[in-house]
Amino acid sequence: MAVTELILVRHGESVGNVAREEAESTGALSIAMPMRDADVPLSELGARQARAVGRWLAEDPARRPDGVWCSPYLRARQTALTALAELTDPPAPRQDERIRDRELGVLDLLTKRGVGAQFPAEAQRRSWLGKFYYRPPGGESWVDLVLRIRAFMADLERGPARGRQLIVSHDAVILLFRYVCEQLDEDSVFEIARSGSVSNASVSRLVRQDGEPGWRTAVYNDQQHLEAFGAPATEHPGEIDAAR
Repeated sequence: MAVTELILVRHGESVGNVAREEAESTGALSIAMPMRDADVPLSELGARQARAVGRWLAEDPARRPDGVWCSPYLRARQTALTALAELTDPPAPRQDERIRDRELGVLDLLTKRGVGAQFPAEAQRRSWLGKFYYRPPGGESWVDLVLRIRAFMADLERGPARGRQLIVSHDAVILLFRYVCEQLDEDSVFEIARSGSVSNASVSRLVRQDGEPGWRTAVYNDQQHLEAFGAPATEHPGEIDAAR
């Protein structure tokens, strides 16, 4: 049996999400975060959201993953481990750097206002190229994420993984899994992005029949499990905006 289902979960709310929202709301130029992005942990609410994901998985045997993959960033690892702690004898999570968050390069820790103030030429270049192809100095474009996901999926298909795979990652990465698996185009992926960012600890499910090459989205950005298990949903865009 090949891989037939991908359960895509964004990490729970992080302290970085909270700091970014505060910086944007106060008009600050930069985000107060005294650690590198890879080391940003979950907030207290984010840990509750991760437990809610685990309880949702444990509630129905048909949701139990056959394998687990997570971004090596701390907030994703904490989400995966906290969720899996709710299951009996869960599979061990495997880290894969290809499903880490997007690298922002020189724009890291800057608010939208900060980018305009400190790197006006980059703001203009991004406006011209659009988010899909714009790569900040030292950073990545969405296309770079797509290439990472294509490589990850190719290895997943060639490897021993079977059945249902749980993937704990980041908002843009989850959106671009849809782009790769559903063979979408740029217009289609931005139409999805304009509907809102992927919420913290939300669940998206991509499915296909065993042996078939095509994927379809069964559920996208679902948050019902969070309210059901007492963990309010939060929407913290991981990037400055979802516009082109």
